[in-house]
Amino acid sequence: MSVLQRFEKRLEGLVEGAFAKVFKGVVHPVEILNAMQREAEAHKAILAGGRTLVPNRYVIDLSPYDHSRLAPYAAALAQELAQSQAEFIGEQGWTVYGDVIVEIERGDGLDTGMFRVTAEVYTGADVAPVPSYEAPPGYPPYDQNPYAPHSAPPAHGGGGSGPARSARLISGDGRSYPLSIGSTVIGRGDQANMRLPDVGISRRHARLDFDGAQVVLTDLGSTNGTMVNGQRVSAVALNPGDMIQLGTTTLTFRADG
Repeated sequence: MSVLQRFEKRLEGLVEGAFAKVFKGVVHPVEILNAMQREAEAHKAILAGGRTLVPNRYVIDLSPYDHSRLAPYAAALAQELAQSQAEFIGEQGWTVYGDVIVEIERGDGLDTGMFRVTAEVYTGADVAPVPSYEAPPGYPPYDQNPYAPHSAPPAHGGGGSGPARSARLISGDGRSYPLSIGSTVIGRGDQANMRLPDVGISRRHARLDFDGAQVVLTDLGSTNGTMVNGQRVSAVALNPGDMIQLGTTTLTFRADG
């Protein structure tokens, strides 16, 4: 079964067929996916070692009328488009920087039934909370920005938890997740060190960096964002008692010593 066929099959059961009504006679999601695939093909860049880099961020501009009709389903559609594009890129053996991201925007000036796709290699450190999909297992990741030096790690200044012999996260049901020195990735995918079965959590949602004295929490461009004490964060040093919200999961940070 091809990527397009799998995409169509997933759409059939999405929000009880609402997409079929929304797109009837106008723009169809398969047309958008086809355009995204063409954009990837058109923007290929050959890297050292013969690897082929393609865009990982795709912005879909819809006409004002189509965008208003699609608004209730935009997040779900963007997620499906991102997943299918990642599968397509993986099948071609191409490489991307980070995860595949899809954004659906209002394109003023576009007539009903028209759409525009723009693509880019996105290397930003602070990714906006937009639907994204990680490359499937076995898909070759590109872990270095080909256009700029690595971003500096989060600063460990001010507001830290102070010296601590141990640190851990406590879930709402009382489960304890001890933190080891170094980095711990939280998510629901196979690559996460701390796996949480929550569909609202991205496969690689956030990272905890523990140096033995304090813990810094960094959002990894998750779909739904990371909250600490009710505030969305990109990177923050944790204090004992801080409440971390990922998807529908709440974790409390504890530090002893």
